Amino acid sequence: MQNNNQGKWNLATLAIHGGHQREAFGSLTTPLYQTATFVFDSAEQGGARFAGEEPGYIYTRLGNPTTAELERKMALLEGAEDAAATASGMAAVSSALLTHLHAGDHLVASKAVYGCTFALMTTQLTRLGITSTLVDFTDMNAVEAAIKPNTKVLFCETPVNPHLQVFDLTAMANVAKAHNLVSIVDNTFMTPLLQQPLAMGIDMVIHSATKYLNGHGDVIAGIVCGNAEHMHRLKYEILKDFGGVISPHDAWLILRGLKTLDVRLTRHCDNAEVLAEYLDKHPKFSQVFYPGLSHHQGHRFIGNQMKRAGGVIAFELKGNKQDAINFVNRLGLFTIAVSLGDAESLIQHPASMTHSPYTPEARLAAGITDNLLRISVGLENVQDLIADIEQALL
Repeated sequence: MQNNNQGKWNLATLAIHGGHQREAFGSLTTPLYQTATFVFDSAEQGGARFAGEEPGYIYTRLGNPTTAELERKMALLEGAEDAAATASGMAAVSSALLTHLHAGDHLVASKAVYGCTFALMTTQLTRLGITSTLVDFTDMNAVEAAIKPNTKVLFCETPVNPHLQVFDLTAMANVAKAHNLVSIVDNTFMTPLLQQPLAMGIDMVIHSATKYLNGHGDVIAGIVCGNAEHMHRLKYEILKDFGGVISPHDAWLILRGLKTLDVRLTRHCDNAEVLAEYLDKHPKFSQVFYPGLSHHQGHRFIGNQMKRAGGVIAFELKGNKQDAINFVNRLGLFTIAVSLGDAESLIQHPASMTHSPYTPEARLAAGITDNLLRISVGLENVQDLIADIEQALL
């Protein structure tokens, strides 16, 4: 039985209890239904389920009880009618886009996006006859100017990967509605506990659940949230036929991770705020990109669009690319790895790692320089992290 008071709960409570239905044997934790297929009582029942005349599970690619609980919980957290769990963050991005785009269509996206999202838009979708224009989403006039008669979608991340630029979601939603477009936002860096794009008029929200939602670096997964009509098409046409569905075991691990999301995010944000202030005052760093800093372009959105600035910091080390690489290699506590949202603090070099699919020209246009570094601030003692940076600068 599902608690009917869920709509009144705080997000921290929803992350633990939201979407949970009492299981037949009274298990406190959600059971892991590690099965490929489900048994029918009769041939007639199987036919009725395939026809959509009777509720129930058929085959895990089409739905699974463990996965369904994760989807219910994420829909509640994002304030959506429904959600779909996918096999990766990129499966979430591609599924969301393919739900709305066909051959001959066009989308407008922000100049800076995750490297594989950039490659999907500029290479893979092009093969399907779908074109893209990448513009500066801080300028809604530029966004409107890029809209064509065949434009169907506006897409952005905010804060942006990797340099944390922040976009006005209400303005984006208004432009989308004025032109009858679908607006899609990647909310990975914020999670629904820090930002809820649907509440600002955005149509569809994406997460790489690999990151903060899971929080333990042991899952690859994605989430898409939206209205019932969009999600039904995404689940039962795009995911069903392309097959990018999540494993029930991965869904189970994310459900476990979500129980600590609120307390983890608090520590991530606390540590990042201290570390960003330290980096910003240090003479060996030319620029620090973090919305929690008063001089950052996105600082004005904190307290309205964003509750806090998150746990990711980007910065430019004075010097060239090799100086940046040497600094990374001298670090001892920070782990050199891509991804974010784990307990461990991670550092990576976007130009040669996460954003390597960009051409050099497109990378510079997106503001991704050769000496830019990105940190995912973990849960360690922040003074230990500062000490590690100090020794690496010697």
